[in-house]
Amino acid sequence: MAQIEDTLRDRFGDTLVLPPPIEPDVVSESSVSIGASHAGYSSRGVERALAMAESVAQQVTSEALRGRVVECIPSALRDDACVDATVRRWGRALWRRPLDEEEVQPLVTLAGVAAETTGDFFAGLAQAFGALLLAPDFLFRVEVLASEEGAAPLDAYPFASRLAFFLWGVAPDDALLDAAGRGALDDSAQLRAEVRRMLDDPKARRGLRSFVSDWLRLDRLDALSLDAVRFPSFSPELGAAAREEVLRTAEDLVFDRGADVRTWLTLRTTFVNRRLAALYGVPFPERGAPHDRFVRIELPANGARVGLLGTAAFLAGNAHPTATSPTLRGKFVSQALLCRAIPDPPVNLNTAIPEPSAEAITLRDRLRAHAQDPGCASCHKLTDPQGLAFEAFDAIGRHRWEDEGAPIDASGTWNGVRFADAAELSVLLARDERFPRCVTTKLLAYGLGRVLGSDDLGEVDRLHDALAAGGYRLRGLLEAIAMSASFRAAHAPDALTTEAP
Repeated sequence: MAQIEDTLRDRFGDTLVLPPPIEPDVVSESSVSIGASHAGYSSRGVERALAMAESVAQQVTSEALRGRVVECIPSALRDDACVDATVRRWGRALWRRPLDEEEVQPLVTLAGVAAETTGDFFAGLAQAFGALLLAPDFLFRVEVLASEEGAAPLDAYPFASRLAFFLWGVAPDDALLDAAGRGALDDSAQLRAEVRRMLDDPKARRGLRSFVSDWLRLDRLDALSLDAVRFPSFSPELGAAAREEVLRTAEDLVFDRGADVRTWLTLRTTFVNRRLAALYGVPFPERGAPHDRFVRIELPANGARVGLLGTAAFLAGNAHPTATSPTLRGKFVSQALLCRAIPDPPVNLNTAIPEPSAEAITLRDRLRAHAQDPGCASCHKLTDPQGLAFEAFDAIGRHRWEDEGAPIDASGTWNGVRFADAAELSVLLARDERFPRCVTTKLLAYGLGRVLGSDDLGEVDRLHDALAAGGYRLRGLLEAIAMSASFRAAHAPDALTTEAP
């Protein structure tokens, strides 16, 4: 649903005031993008969609915004020609394709009748805008196949929409719609030029943020809540700050430095505001700067905090409100970074961890005792070896040396190699070829908006090889996916498939 809001602001400006989201995002396979392919509207959602359409229509036809929306000057209370031109222009922008005569004329008539009834041309035009915004053609992405049998290429305009939402997180601009209309997206050289234009556009940063948020489930940080008694420095603003740190680092890595994506796990550079600097125990370099200002800093060269897995987004986002969770942290590493499936525990299994005792003081000791149950051991052996490496960080993400008064052992073994702490594990993970392959898999699934199947493995192999050949730079992978045959294809049996943008 965020793409609806971002598209409206992209087209009509940041001053647009939008009502609450129409529906909560649907998460499927840990992805909002994949969940969107199953999204629909409840009766309450329809009411909110109507409220959104009415509100936006009133705003864009108001004195404040009508100058950028209506290019013609109405010659009378009812000016069908002016409405016709406006509906065609904005219908194409909002529906992401040209409107035919049978679609345009009812809207022109609606606007004319409403203008005569209200005595206001722009009140009539607002009715036409409301109809455009409430239509399924705006609220859903309609993907029309060139063939109804098997996987087949998308028509030009649905393909342009897929490109735009993948690379930008918003609907196509006029230039991309023009390219679709003249058949340029069917030519490999012209398509590549268009993809590179889009990646050079500042909106590509927003598209990257959308993917990273989806991949790492940063939306969960919006509801981050930790026990204020155990963690008095926690505040509701921490989740938003932790999310922004990760997104700024991703932008810097991909668009500013064009760096190897594997280095994200070993970076000593990050972006913090005052709150995060205090949490990380590093000085904030700009005296007197606003509390919401983010600056680039260098983390201590010999510290345990390094890269993506040293951020509060990972550490606090994969913890319990009162305590750390090696299991959640290890599960995140396995699923999000290595694409290893971790089964859910049986419904009737007791997952409670034993309380500290003289025999089992630290969480490592207590988990070892917990895993004596064979029903627990099968999952914990897949998560805890890497998750325990982060026990030197508490549930809020602050570095610590002890757990319940006992020294913390953050060492372990990864692929047969010993590591001393989270920093050394991060280096080993960066060298693990499963990480860039998983990034490839996640990005392709995000772009297609569906779970990948066995038929996609060859494409993943090819794209991973292209990523490696390009120095593991994510911008190159974005281009390779956009140019791939699988990205151009949609799957039958339905000739029409819908996916909420």
